[in-house]
Amino acid sequence: MPPEPRQGDLFAQSPPEGTVTNEPQLALSASVLRDWQRRIQRHQAPLFAAPAGPGSVQQTQLFASTEPLERFAPLTLQPLPLSFWRWPESPHQGPAIYLVMDRPEDLSTPILLYVGETVAADRRWKGEHDCKSYLASYSEALSAVGLRGQTSIRFWGDVPSETRSRRRLEQQLIQTWLPPFNKETRERWATPFNADG
Repeated sequence: MPPEPRQGDLFAQSPPEGTVTNEPQLALSASVLRDWQRRIQRHQAPLFAAPAGPGSVQQTQLFASTEPLERFAPLTLQPLPLSFWRWPESPHQGPAIYLVMDRPEDLSTPILLYVGETVAADRRWKGEHDCKSYLASYSEALSAVGLRGQTSIRFWGDVPSETRSRRRLEQQLIQTWLPPFNKETRERWATPFNADG
């Protein structure tokens, strides 16, 4: 029985010259990438525009909310370059939720690509991380078709210090925002990246 055809990776890196491959290559174009970004942005734009979270009110509150999701405002967080971890001193320490975003030039809002949690914001992005592989492929794909990426990472330190609570918050954010690089949502967006290289 012949093997089933495999779905090509939209942003897969080309094999070295002279390598023979049976995997079909998907034609990559700026319009394909832009359409992918726009689908994500259509879901996320209302979330960027909405008050911080469910139950938020427009008027000033006497006491600040103690519910972390109600305080979540990603655009108020300082964007850092993805290479921030190479700095002599990290601007963030301790438990955090971190967000990887891109700001495509032709969209009115950024797109949230990844949500993660860490007990040590100053160390989490060092070393191996699946999201780094996705971002490298994403950046190369954008560059190959003449599009410019403006990726950044942001840390939200106003989160529970207890790991289980922080992971629960991370999952709530993933299920609300549906970032395409998180394993829980890759299929929804037909995320064309492969962290294996």
